[in-house]
Amino acid sequence: MTEELLEIRKDLSKKLKKERMEHTVGVMYTAGSLAMCYHADLQKALTAGLLHDCAKYGSVKDQMKMCKKKGITLTESEQAMPALIHAKLGAYLARHEYGIKDPEILDAITYHTTGRPDMTLLEKIIYIADYIEPNRKIIPGLEEIRGIVFQDIDRAVCLAAGRTVRYLSDGGKAVDPMSVSTYNFYNK
Repeated sequence: MTEELLEIRKDLSKKLKKERMEHTVGVMYTAGSLAMCYHADLQKALTAGLLHDCAKYGSVKDQMKMCKKKGITLTESEQAMPALIHAKLGAYLARHEYGIKDPEILDAITYHTTGRPDMTLLEKIIYIADYIEPNRKIIPGLEEIRGIVFQDIDRAVCLAAGRTVRYLSDGGKAVDPMSVSTYNFYNK
């Protein structure tokens, strides 16, 4: 791990709750493994994985206030589903607090919750690493996705997006249109 990543990790461990930090490290290492498997940039994957939840240290109310203060526009879906806010806010913090300028890393952070159609390889890696990392509690279909992700990342993204959409709609929860678009794109 580079000196820069060690510094970011140290800073995040002071801000994030213990369980969130364990999840973050799990995503970072899972992203690194996927990057090696798919010949993606390892440093970018580790960086995006480490920073993907960097905005999850405050309450939803605090996150919304910070977005307003920083001029981050939230969609209707993000306002209706505050669990999505940390993605855009995280990309902002990655850039302005941690000095990350690479748009590919920032986009991977931005889209790690909903995905999007035609994602870059790094975006897919962070999206799926967040879903499958070892600290995740077992949910229906997780083992199947973990079993195929190192052979077919697009199929894994499709299954994860589909399960997310189904889980939310079956539970009577709102579903972000971007999650549906992600599923539809990869379900070819």
